Amino acid sequence: MLQCMKTHYVAVQSRGTIALPADLRRRLHLDEPGAQIEIVETEDGRVELRPLLPVPADQRWFWSERWQAMERDADADIAAGRMTVVDGVDELFDQLNRGLDASAG
Repeated sequence: MLQCMKTHYVAVQSRGTIALPADLRRRLHLDEPGAQIEIVETEDGRVELRPLLPVPADQRWFWSERWQAMERDADADIAAGRMTVVDGVDELFDQLNRGLDASAG
């Protein structure tokens, strides 16, 4: 169960707008340009507000579904011990050369 950090009460204006408290906006970075709120209505009638922050254009590639799938694959490989730890660039090239030699031979 989620623990509540702080409770806020806000009035719903005639057009359905609400104003989030300033400390909440700052803490969740909702005062940044482009920030949005996702509204989720649950089956039990609750309404959840979830902060959504814009991703800088030069970082969008990292958040693409393809890249995130590769990140999950890498995490699974690490968890399963399918990795090699090297100490520096020279050892990295040695490992790569051994792999090439093994696949060629």
